[in-house]
Amino acid sequence: MIMIRAIVRPEKAGEVMTALLEAGFPAVTKTGVFGRGKQRGLMVGEIHYDELPKEMLMLVIPDEEKDFVLSVILETARSGNPGTFGDGKIFVSPVDEVWTVSTGEQDHLVTV
Repeated sequence: MIMIRAIVRPEKAGEVMTALLEAGFPAVTKTGVFGRGKQRGLMVGEIHYDELPKEMLMLVIPDEEKDFVLSVILETARSGNPGTFGDGKIFVSPVDEVWTVSTGEQDHLVTV
């Protein structure tokens, strides 16, 4: 299993979640985050915005679905062709175990 954390523009989060649902991946956690990327924030006139609002989408999927899910997120979250600074980042990491809090049992991820 792997966890994908996608940091995307707030206006793109709904589109990405819809695309993931339509692709067969309904289980997504969404949270609002603030940060900056390589561009170190944003200058508007004389005002420097150091922390920009983004949305973080997290999902755990089987390893073999990684390339497909990444392509769905990349195609949907990109703001243009080829995209612009601030479109976001995607982080992929292994998941060793998953547990359900209500039952105290270890989950076994089932392929959708």
